[in-house]
Amino acid sequence: MEPILCARNISKSFIGVRALNNIDITINAGEIHCLAGENGCGKSTLVKCISGVYTPDHGEVEISGEKYKNLTPIEAMNKGIQVIYQDLSLFQHMTVAENIAISKLKFEGNKTINWKKIKSIAKEQLNKIGVKMNLDETVGEISMANRQMVAICRALAQDAKILFMDEPTTALTKTEVDHLMKIMLELKKKGLAIVFISHKLDEVFTVADTITIFRNGDKIGDFNSKDLDEKSLSYHMTGREIEYPRYHRTCKDNSPILEIDHLTRKGQYEDISMTIRPGDIIGLTGLLGSGRTELAMSLFGLNPTQSGSIRINGKETSIASPMAAKKQGIALLPEDRFNQGLFIERKIKENISSALIDTICKKGLIRKAEEDTIAQKYVNELKVRTPSIETVVGTLSGGNQQKVVIGKWTATAPKVFIMDTPTVGIDIGSKSEIYEQIHKFADGGMAIIFISDEIQEIMANCNRVIVLANGKCIREFDENELGQDGADKIITDLIGSQSAEEVTP
Repeated sequence: MEPILCARNISKSFIGVRALNNIDITINAGEIHCLAGENGCGKSTLVKCISGVYTPDHGEVEISGEKYKNLTPIEAMNKGIQVIYQDLSLFQHMTVAENIAISKLKFEGNKTINWKKIKSIAKEQLNKIGVKMNLDETVGEISMANRQMVAICRALAQDAKILFMDEPTTALTKTEVDHLMKIMLELKKKGLAIVFISHKLDEVFTVADTITIFRNGDKIGDFNSKDLDEKSLSYHMTGREIEYPRYHRTCKDNSPILEIDHLTRKGQYEDISMTIRPGDIIGLTGLLGSGRTELAMSLFGLNPTQSGSIRINGKETSIASPMAAKKQGIALLPEDRFNQGLFIERKIKENISSALIDTICKKGLIRKAEEDTIAQKYVNELKVRTPSIETVVGTLSGGNQQKVVIGKWTATAPKVFIMDTPTVGIDIGSKSEIYEQIHKFADGGMAIIFISDEIQEIMANCNRVIVLANGKCIREFDENELGQDGADKIITDLIGSQSAEEVTP
């Protein structure tokens, strides 16, 4: 394969903290190259140095034979470097066609709008990846999978030669992920270099030719993907053996904490029944849209039910608001921690104390000493990596942000903790620590509803599993059934047999 980009001796520090230490990397045309490592290891910093967002302290980037020490974003794009970040950076109010064509037209210096040309550009790029879309739909109206397709087409329209994709599958269903993988492999055949960043190791091994592993700003090495497996990759990333031991319920109390009978909300879920005891970790799994998140929102008072009943400690109750849920001892770790779980621009201590604001205030004033004590307790307990509880939460890694959300709700001493995709976008080391903490909660008598579409983590963390499809429970597995060989394949096949959201409308 022919090298298209070489970065040499790239170093970068922030306020005295070394983010990258003399990194060398070569990207080849027609290659899928994965950057692997825990959050904060330097992957994103390297991408920003290569794409001109950051100027490295030392080193140079060579693109197609030309060397740059102070590459700018415009120069990088002109050289064919395109980055698709997690937020996709699309214009929600603009159409599919406009989003695909806008950057190309801007770089060409077009001063007037030619709608025929805009649609022609969009069609051409969609044809390249074999996807059909309604060009007149706004991006805000289409699925997350189709937004990924729009972002890819926008990059291709600017003659991308190297495409960086940062966690592109975080919000996609299994079917949509498979479709994206196929598109990546097709683009690779056409000579495009793709740099792929993902915490999902099965995806890495599905598409990667080469894997570059980072740890604490250092490059551990470049590996042919065929020379690694998930265990060895995890070890190189973390420097330690990562194990996900299965959870087994040990609590002797079998009296139900939460019982739901025939719970229904038309169009979302129907006739759902479940009994949860102290120490249960019940997995809810199924495709996106199966009703799992909608059910969680209902149990937290954010999505009113239409029929059925909810009993807590044997007493029927109505949960009409999050405040009512909290009073009943129910907590929710939301699917979207950035927009629903955290105050990103506020301090760690303010985030952790936010769910207790009614109890730590006196005459409208927060008791600061009590706030600090509570925050420090859960930072220590959950092993949040931070210099101080005064740190702004938006500066933390994804895993540490998630620990802050968990700490916030643990501080309310919940009886039932609903965790919706608790490890999405989190590296394997932080995953292991979060799993360990969840097991401790359950061993202490807390009941947990664990929502995920990652079968590996469902198998490791749950003593019972409910599979949902099209809003209905299609099968429940008890602990004995989960312990049998092939249980994970049965669950995977059940989910795979259901009709998923279409990637192409």
